[in-house]
Amino acid sequence: MADSSGDYQFVNVKIGNYQVIVEANGFGKIVADQINVSVNARQRVDLTLQVASTTETVTVTDAANPLQTDSSEVGQVVQRKQIVALPLNGRSYANLILLAPGVRESHTNSSIGGGGREAAFNVNGLRATFNNFLLDGVDNNAYGTSNQSFSSQVVQVSPDAIAEFKVQTNTYSAEFGRSGGAVINASYRSGTNEFHGSAWEFHRNAVLNAVGFFKPLGGAKPPLIRNQFGFTFGGPIIKDRTFFFGDYEGFRQIQKNLVYSNLPTLTQRQGILSVAVRNPLTGINYAAGDVIPLTPFAQKVLSELPAPNLVGVTGSNYQELVLNQNFNNKYNIRIDHKFNDNFSLFGRWSYRKSNAFEAPNISGPSGSNQNGFVDILNKQFVIGGTYAFANASVLDIRFSNSQIDAGKKPPLTGGQSVFELYGITGLPNDPGVNGGLTTQTIGGLSQLGRQATNPQFQNPANNDLRASYAFSAGKHSLKVGYEYLAVNTDVQDTNPLLGLDTYTGQFSRPVGAGSNNLYNSTLDKSRKKPV
Repeated sequence: MADSSGDYQFVNVKIGNYQVIVEANGFGKIVADQINVSVNARQRVDLTLQVASTTETVTVTDAANPLQTDSSEVGQVVQRKQIVALPLNGRSYANLILLAPGVRESHTNSSIGGGGREAAFNVNGLRATFNNFLLDGVDNNAYGTSNQSFSSQVVQVSPDAIAEFKVQTNTYSAEFGRSGGAVINASYRSGTNEFHGSAWEFHRNAVLNAVGFFKPLGGAKPPLIRNQFGFTFGGPIIKDRTFFFGDYEGFRQIQKNLVYSNLPTLTQRQGILSVAVRNPLTGINYAAGDVIPLTPFAQKVLSELPAPNLVGVTGSNYQELVLNQNFNNKYNIRIDHKFNDNFSLFGRWSYRKSNAFEAPNISGPSGSNQNGFVDILNKQFVIGGTYAFANASVLDIRFSNSQIDAGKKPPLTGGQSVFELYGITGLPNDPGVNGGLTTQTIGGLSQLGRQATNPQFQNPANNDLRASYAFSAGKHSLKVGYEYLAVNTDVQDTNPLLGLDTYTGQFSRPVGAGSNNLYNSTLDKSRKKPV
């Protein structure tokens, strides 16, 4: 109902197309057709009644003001047509954030299946972690600071299941006060009185790919097989009352990346070097070409390395097509129920599980140096209700519980302890930590052994409660609210759990000899064991 001045207001209207009808005695009826209400919009529709001598109806199109004069925020709405129609490599709807001004892709950003962080963007020059992701009006931020979840979002909704989203980059409302970057406010689709759905399958392989700037041995093209497939389906459970909508998407990718390493030559593995060296513990000097006695530890490590496969190359003398495998499944289901014209309720459950394997750059027990097994589990439950009071004020309450279990384990996890393999004492003997050689960093050579930061996990969980009350006071529209956000993170970021051996310095350089980082490197004094 309009007041005595003709002002009217609708609060908490669902996104979609609406029709505004204005009638008054003695005036012609006016219909404003196809008023599109977008997510978090403040849209004004001004209509002027004309005195009518007879009954008549005037239909107006494009009555909504394209400029939101009632808000100072800077942002852009991305409609469902854009989300579905625009090409998205990896099918991350968040990549369309780049359509908004002041947004650039972060160097840590990556589509699904890549090695970066999904939905990582720099807005107004700020870091990607300064952005705030909302889905259905609740917190959707992945609070793990490590990269094991490989996303800025808890729920990574398929583009076909997103109704629309809005990117707000400046001067947004106080209810979005968490971030200094952008607010990405997305809405999951709802069911209607008609059944509707879609299905898709995207396939990509290496048929049209180039071999690459560097050619693998034999000239073979690095293989790539990617399949993304899924469906959406929604409709009524009880007509005009209860509706459902859900989606599923699967992702399968197997690829091999060309990686170069620098390994000791077969001659060097026999203890024969091309320069003079000195044993820093005994003081014995060895001339170029002498056979240097190797410790049992050095013999075992060097014997387990693959032979260089690039002949006559100085530096990176070994190449490997390294396997990178990623299997991913995710689904969402939403139920909406309308009790009456004043009260409605919705609930959503979202689930995603990703299992990836990144094979070692250097094969064998002494090789490794890769993430290995990366397992991610995302879960989110949301419930929300909206109640419109008789005075046209609206109360909205929403609650969400989000959980992420994300971590990595070395490729050789679960094997023998370092003591059993290499005779090194004083290190943990835990099946969850064992497997492979400890990290060996040798100046001039590629790193051997496992990653120093492996194993590692960060498992953030949060509960988000939001309540808002919108009402009118004269010519003013007011909104008050409260939010409670509790974040709890289970972390294993202590590293290196099995130690880190660094072979640096010039301890093995004979007196008066020139510097040579490769041949004059020896183990850090903490271990006292020369190579």
